Amino acid sequence: MAKVSSKDLGSQPIGKLLIKQAVPASIGILVMSLNILVDTIFVGQWIGSVAIAAINVVLPVSFFIAALGMSIGIGGSSIISRALGATRYKKALSTFGNQLMLTLLLTVSMAVLGLVFADSIIVSFGGKGAIFEPAKIYYTIVLYGVPFLALCMMGNTVIRAEGKPKFAMYAMMIPSVSNLLLDYIFINVLDFGMHGAAWATTISYFICFSYILWFFLSKHSELKIKLPHFKLNLSIVKEIGSLGFVTLARQAVVSITYLFMNNILFDLGGETSVTAYAIVARMLMFAMFPVLGITQGFLPIAGFNYGAHNYQRVRESINTAIKYASLLATLVFVVLMLFPEPITKMFTTDQEVIRQTPSAMRWVFAATPIIAIQLIGAAYFQAVGKAIPALLLTLTRQGFFFIPLILILPKFYGELGVWMAFPISDVLSTLVTGFFLRREVALKLSLNKG
Repeated sequence: MAKVSSKDLGSQPIGKLLIKQAVPASIGILVMSLNILVDTIFVGQWIGSVAIAAINVVLPVSFFIAALGMSIGIGGSSIISRALGATRYKKALSTFGNQLMLTLLLTVSMAVLGLVFADSIIVSFGGKGAIFEPAKIYYTIVLYGVPFLALCMMGNTVIRAEGKPKFAMYAMMIPSVSNLLLDYIFINVLDFGMHGAAWATTISYFICFSYILWFFLSKHSELKIKLPHFKLNLSIVKEIGSLGFVTLARQAVVSITYLFMNNILFDLGGETSVTAYAIVARMLMFAMFPVLGITQGFLPIAGFNYGAHNYQRVRESINTAIKYASLLATLVFVVLMLFPEPITKMFTTDQEVIRQTPSAMRWVFAATPIIAIQLIGAAYFQAVGKAIPALLLTLTRQGFFFIPLILILPKFYGELGVWMAFPISDVLSTLVTGFFLRREVALKLSLNKG
């Protein structure tokens, strides 16, 4: 592998650079999403459709704790990208050391609390009726591995901030492949059921952590931290917190969304509707991988060039990222509008679930072609260190629009109202984000520097 330097972020052509950054990110997200997708198929076919709903109950809790690591990672990586762009290597090292300490302290504490209050948390997130027992099995085991997942998510963003997307891609691929292999062994061969699915997931988190630890100890990383860098620096912690809170708030809203969705759908249609949502949610994770890859590839490019005051390149990166992401989102839209029923049948043989899910899927993805503006717009403000607008724009879709809509629309349209809330919130949040992004480009990035 050719040696890659963070300085490439400020010199290579934007189109080529975005592809170089986004393709490994997309592949990594694809493999991770395929892992979640195939994992759900395995569980549905080998354990049962209720097991799919059980995992859907657990994921928002475990992912929220893991998102602490992602939040610290993205917040700190924004600082690291800009510090490397401004050749402030000491700050980059201190930031990374602080990221490690914060991730360990917070995620271990949260995992312990999550285990102490397991029963009440599972019920709150929709783990009712036949869903409760398999959800508790999965939840308890997976939470043991969540701190490792948090460290992986934090480390992955730092690797990308260094301008080494291929290593970040491998970090996402390794646990995904290992999880699928362990799923097959534990569920299909050894017949461990939900215990097998949970242990396969937890062990794969540890394998991922081992790889990321190797990367930072190897010659490939520019960030060679020492013991003094682990000492928490209040100003760095505040900066990490203000920027990372954007990601944490987004994941918190995602978790709250799952809470509302699982409970509302359980009341409207029981386990079948919760399972239908679980399948659609997996497709949201999987189908959007190329768009999310563009967004991930865009972050270090925008952050580095903003830190170097090269605003022309920042503008160009915004336009190029939106163009590429919109094209890919449109392709996703076409596929899911044409083939929702065959996709549903991959997950389950339950005829009622197969009957309900395709219509829901079409509603959920109806506004997909326009969402690139919202994703790239919110990512821009986070990349350049503008925490408040990044937070507000990140929360527009699910926090300001989607949650109120799923509380209001079902009163008039029943279960259909739940699915209608998806495209309506997509359109509204895109309009808001587009307005603020356009204003920012006109005011802040109008000077042609660099």
